[in-house]
Amino acid sequence: MTPEPKKRLKKELNLFNVYAIATGATLSSGFFLLPGLAAADIGSSVVLAYLIAAIPLIPSTFCLVELATAMPRAGGVYYFLDRTLGPWSGTIGGIGTWLALVLKVAFALVGMGAYLEIFFPEVSIKTSAVGFALVLGALNYLGSKKSGAFQSLLVMGLLAVLAGFIGTGLTDLNLANFRDMTHIPIDNLLSAAGFVYISYVGVTKVASLSEEVHNPERNLPLGIFLALITAILIYGLGTTVMVGLIPPDILAGDLCPAATAAKVVLGDAGVLAISMAALVAFISVANAGLMSASRYPLAMSRDHLLPRVFQRIGKTGIPNVALATTLAVIICSILFLDVGKIAKLASAFQLFMFALVCLAVIVMREAHLISYDPGYRSPLYPWLPLFGIVSACVLIFEMGAWSLGFTLGLALASTFWFFYYGRKRTSRTGAIFHVFERLGRSRYEGLDHELRGILREKGLREEDPFEEVVARSLVIDLDHPVEFEAVVEDVAAWMANHTEHTAEEIRDQLLERTHIGATPVTHGVGLPHLWIQELQHPELVLVRSRDPGIHIQYAHPLTDEETEENLKAIFFLFSPSDDPSRHLRILAQIAEHVDLDSFESAWDEAANEQELKEVLLHDERFESLVVSPEGRTSALVGHPLREVELPDGVLIAMIRRGSHVHVPDGDTVLEAGDSLTIIGDADGLRALRDAYDSEG
Repeated sequence: MTPEPKKRLKKELNLFNVYAIATGATLSSGFFLLPGLAAADIGSSVVLAYLIAAIPLIPSTFCLVELATAMPRAGGVYYFLDRTLGPWSGTIGGIGTWLALVLKVAFALVGMGAYLEIFFPEVSIKTSAVGFALVLGALNYLGSKKSGAFQSLLVMGLLAVLAGFIGTGLTDLNLANFRDMTHIPIDNLLSAAGFVYISYVGVTKVASLSEEVHNPERNLPLGIFLALITAILIYGLGTTVMVGLIPPDILAGDLCPAATAAKVVLGDAGVLAISMAALVAFISVANAGLMSASRYPLAMSRDHLLPRVFQRIGKTGIPNVALATTLAVIICSILFLDVGKIAKLASAFQLFMFALVCLAVIVMREAHLISYDPGYRSPLYPWLPLFGIVSACVLIFEMGAWSLGFTLGLALASTFWFFYYGRKRTSRTGAIFHVFERLGRSRYEGLDHELRGILREKGLREEDPFEEVVARSLVIDLDHPVEFEAVVEDVAAWMANHTEHTAEEIRDQLLERTHIGATPVTHGVGLPHLWIQELQHPELVLVRSRDPGIHIQYAHPLTDEETEENLKAIFFLFSPSDDPSRHLRILAQIAEHVDLDSFESAWDEAANEQELKEVLLHDERFESLVVSPEGRTSALVGHPLREVELPDGVLIAMIRRGSHVHVPDGDTVLEAGDSLTIIGDADGLRALRDAYDSEG
């Protein structure tokens, strides 16, 4: 079964929201609760354990960011594993990561209850935890924008208090407490590192919200990397302060180590301040974790691996059923599970998931899908992903049989669910089949189609020369019926002037691709396209034909049946073969314009070549200006373009003079009556309008 189009979540999260959610999902139990539990096993070496725990996180974070910028979809790790390794692995990743997130949130809420017990000993830890779970559940129903803004406020307050705690504590350390730091056996140290690994994994959980992030190719990498740096610094320095201020016998097993350390240097006022910060942190991580976790059932339901009820989206844009189910499981975990086991089990499975994420990047790279177009690429490929796989596996084994058994058991339970429920409802495979295809086995074309759809949603990058390509494009405006083959003859003859290929070779390639169904045709518009090695930059040809249009016969891409249609527009795109992803982004941008409700009327009503080209330009990216013999623009008459002062970020792309349209250069002298098409960024065009009012 092929997933049908689904209602997408609103893009309401900006860079600061990403940073706040990633940071807030990290700085809670790992700082305020876990150091004491880890110190019970390894003493002062807890500082080293936190630093070692960050090592396998670094490659997995790089890999996760690469996948998130290539496939910004709700579901995070689930979605990435499903589309790379197939739905079986996706089911394991989805159910397992969802449950690990649930355990992390439950762990944070239990930690919150422990700190509250300092001031309200009559209220049990579990009662407090369940109460806060219900409050956060209600907050999340208001929508990601409101909960994201709430998250930002929490994190800023938290970071301010932690900076004060660390700055004060570093000046009063007892160095004798660090004497045994390097004497711990390596096996114990690695086991403890695996135990505290859960402290860091919140950094990457914002990836499950990537569908709701504005400009994910910029905001996801930057927000996550800033959060990772923040987490490593605070955990390293924070645990150093705790070890240096608290006697070893008191630190071991302490459920409120930060409050204990604050009391040493700041007294009761320090306990109050750090306890308030702890509560803020626990609320922050629980809120971020609840937001992230609820997106996993949504994504799996979209792909028919869970019942359809989980994809219901309420009026506030939130997956209501998925959120309610997640909240219910969190409450059950609080009531019936042990806090120490919660942390260790969640850490073990997260390590396993991140090993698969590193494998997923290797699979996507080796699949050679041109539609795989991440905005960020993990460095040091393939060594960094391979290191991520090995280091994660080492920590899992060092954590002991219980953690390893839980990881394998959860994987087996997820496997059972897939074969019982999901397998008969899905027929897709992952990118790994594209790797197999290179070895002579099958591939799954649906993935390439889905990735192309994501490319279209992401849009152009700043460096993509779309406006310039449109500006210098060839326009063929027909007023009589014609066959597609005749148009191809003319286009091929023009393109032969730009390459070393003959017109016959270009014509034959275009017709062959149309014959095999590689020419997209939709809404009466055709998009033939080719990669040509010798090209220096993309070239575009716009063809318009009024009724009855351009007659074309082509193979339907889904049925392979011969189909015929009359087209009112054809856009021929030719690009250098060394950057196929940019070619697809430009092609997707054209398709985006074609699908607009206003396209057909604007295309039909365009009076000349310039207006035809402007149909493909976004209103916010171009401005038309007529050079008049009077008014402000009169100052431009008689000046070559190199002498014309324009705002930064804008460019005169086309000049229509009489019935002719051409792309100008620096020597082009402006004349009265010239119609200018000016492209650029929003700020530059705004300055241009201010300078010349609305004369154009």
